[in-house]
Amino acid sequence: MLFNLGSINIDHIYRLPHLPRPGETLAALTYDRGLGGKGANQSVAALKAGARVAHIGAIGPGDTWIEGALAGHGLSLDAVARVSDVTGHAIIALDAGGENSIILHPGANRQQDGALIARTLARAGAGDALLLQNETSHQAEAAALARAQGADVFYSAAPFDIAALRAILPHATHLLMNAVEAAQLAQATGQGLADLPVTAVIVTRGADGADWIGEGGTLHVPAFKVTPVDTTGAGDCFAGSLAARLSLGDGPELAMRYAAAAAALQVTRLGTAAAMPTGAEVRALLAQ
Repeated sequence: MLFNLGSINIDHIYRLPHLPRPGETLAALTYDRGLGGKGANQSVAALKAGARVAHIGAIGPGDTWIEGALAGHGLSLDAVARVSDVTGHAIIALDAGGENSIILHPGANRQQDGALIARTLARAGAGDALLLQNETSHQAEAAALARAQGADVFYSAAPFDIAALRAILPHATHLLMNAVEAAQLAQATGQGLADLPVTAVIVTRGADGADWIGEGGTLHVPAFKVTPVDTTGAGDCFAGSLAARLSLGDGPELAMRYAAAAAALQVTRLGTAAAMPTGAEVRALLAQ
C-alpha cells in the first residue's frame, strides 16, 4: 500500500503564445480547469501504475467539484479532511513549447489534520510506503510515524525548502528531486548526493533522463524522445510511478524505466492528474 500525504489543488491552466514578461498583459489562447497538486498528481500516477493508494489531504468547504474529481480518478475520500481554508489552487501559464510558470496558493493543504494522519498511517507496515512533498503541513510528523511503522518514505523535496528537508531527511528512505533542486541542496548543505543518509537519491533531468544514486553507485536511465505539449506534473508522474513500481517488487532499473516512460507519455498531453498514463499505455511504449 502507498500512503500519500499530498497536496490537492484546483489547477487553472492558461495556454499563452509565450510566458508573460514583466508588466505585460496577455490574452490566453485557451483555459482549462483540472485536479492537480503534487500530491494528487503522484497518487493518480501511482494508481495507474498498479499500486493501491491511500491519499491523505485536505480541501476547503463546499468543494464538491474537487471531491468528484478525486473520486473520478479512483482516490478514496476517507482520509481527506474538510477544513476552513479554501482548497489549494494553482495558476498555470503554458507557452507554445510546453514550458510553464506557476503561481501556487497552498490554502487547505497547510491545514492537515494530525489525528487523521495518525489514524491512517497506523495501517502502514513493512513493505508499505509513504509519499511526501513540500506542499502540505505535517510532513515531518507523518514521516516519523511511517518509519516507526516500518514503511519506506519517498520524499519529493519540492518546492525546495531547506528547513523542511532537514526536518524530514532523518526519516526518509528515498529522496526525489530535479536537477535544479539537487544543485540547491548541494549548495545549502555542502554534501554530495551520494553522502546523504538515504537508500537512494533520485534526480530527474528532463530530456537528459534520470539518475538513481545509491549504495551501488549511479544508475542512469535515459529519457524517451517525445515532443512535449505540457511539462507540468512530469516530475510528479515520475515520482508516483517509481514509488508504485518499487512497491510492487520491481528493482530500481525496471522501476526507473517505467517511470521514465510514464513521464514521457504524460508530457505529450495537456493537464496534470488527467494526463497520467495507464499501465497499459506505459507498457506499450516500453515494448517499442
